[in-house]
Amino acid sequence: MTDNNLFKRFCDKVVTLDKSIRFIGIADGHGRLLATAERKGIIPLLNMQETEQYAITAATRQYTRVRWQQLLGKIFYTCSHYDKLLRVTIPITDEHNHLRYVIIFTFDVDTENFHDITMKKIIPLIRRNRKKLLESAA
Repeated sequence: MTDNNLFKRFCDKVVTLDKSIRFIGIADGHGRLLATAERKGIIPLLNMQETEQYAITAATRQYTRVRWQQLLGKIFYTCSHYDKLLRVTIPITDEHNHLRYVIIFTFDVDTENFHDITMKKIIPLIRRNRKKLLESAA
């Protein structure tokens, strides 16, 4: 059984890592949202139903990308630059390279250092919590 409190605490922590982070969500490998958090005072661009639909499509895209890791190397993240925000997706795979979770988060569109924030703040937090996240899966 999944530990939704663990996922919620994780999301709450990520959203505090940088003032440019708007939203964070963690979904299982099928795209089912397990927890989310938003920056205080933010006006969401998507409602919850749209966010859930986006999570499903993000998991599907990550699933197709993960299968190429054996040839291309590990995916650290993927990013989409929209007019209104930057959306980053990070796959979390198990020891057999099966997609277990997808971390989805957004930045303010004018965030110039999103790569550094992702690589130096968010990915290290994921690495420190990876074992707990994987152990909490059903």
